[in-house]
Amino acid sequence: MNATHGDPVEVPPMRPPTDPADPADPADPADPADPAEHGALPGVPERRYAVWRPRGLPRGLPRRSRLVAAGTAALITVAVLGTVIRFGGGDGGPGTSGPLGGGKREPGSASLPWPREGQAAVRVEGFGNLGIHGPNRPVPIASVTKVMTAYVILRDHPLRKGESGPRITVDRQAADESVSGIESSVPVRQGQRLSQRRLLELMLIPSGNNIARLLARWDAGSQEAFVGRMKRAATDLGMNRTTYTGASGFESTTTSTAADQLKLARQVMRDEVFRSVVAQSHTAVPDTSRTLANSNALLDTPGVVGIKTGSSTPAGGALMWAVTVPDRQGRHRLALGVVLHQRAGTSPQEGLRAVFDSSRALVEAVRSQVATAPSPTADVASGSR
Repeated sequence: MNATHGDPVEVPPMRPPTDPADPADPADPADPADPAEHGALPGVPERRYAVWRPRGLPRGLPRRSRLVAAGTAALITVAVLGTVIRFGGGDGGPGTSGPLGGGKREPGSASLPWPREGQAAVRVEGFGNLGIHGPNRPVPIASVTKVMTAYVILRDHPLRKGESGPRITVDRQAADESVSGIESSVPVRQGQRLSQRRLLELMLIPSGNNIARLLARWDAGSQEAFVGRMKRAATDLGMNRTTYTGASGFESTTTSTAADQLKLARQVMRDEVFRSVVAQSHTAVPDTSRTLANSNALLDTPGVVGIKTGSSTPAGGALMWAVTVPDRQGRHRLALGVVLHQRAGTSPQEGLRAVFDSSRALVEAVRSQVATAPSPTADVASGSR
């Protein structure tokens, strides 16, 4: 596979600018100091918060003193209740934790081995969010962009299990880009007719940028028009901190957050064809006996079934992953995670090594936690959003 900007390529070091409109704020849900950033386990005794409730005031106190004392007690009560509410976990928004089997994040309970840099988000279907860690600020996502490209293609041209879909003619632009040498590309020839399913494989498995743009032109007439569809899809999914500027991820101006990409992962993994493609370890070069390996080295980890890598100097290493893990009853649960901005500003290869290491640690921790956690209540287990 060629060196890439969407997957491995050495380009001049560049870091995304800090958003001056989004300063670090202790109240920011994604602030590292926020105690809700760490995933928590059920089965940990709930910490009780003592609230001082005065049973009565000395009769000898002047009326003004009694009023001051009562007011102070009320303020303490409100402050402590506010703390309890602040620690209560949820099941969706950034900065929240919906720990396994509980729905509350208890201070001092176990946490996941979050990466030391960048950002990450993890959830287990049926149990909820395990946490969102790191600054919730948009960063370049490189070839993870192709997940949205596939989502829009399959939304506009759905395939059923076993279907290959319509045949699409390779245009001159896609053929020329396949030998550019400056980005991740797949060798194709002008005039080749390849099925929709085949092109999805060539885009998602070896991460062909030229194939992503070919699919965009086929779907919308131009890459620019297709990007408009990507943006609307992101809005529909509530990905409010995501900006798409291309179909491949080559552009460092395509940015997102781990929390936003987790929303996309949940939606796209409901598509059976998409799931089957991203779980493949390799695919073949069209009209040859050569094979192309999946860029996702995490597939070597037991239970991992996808999803997509990304790497560039601005993005560092990025990975959207999926793994099936058994719970205490032996039922397999789908765990999803996104890790972004690992070793940004270094080489794409170093970024990929870092994101694979961080993701493996998270996968193994999730596997261990799900195996020992109490099962979720019936309504949670049957109604995963």
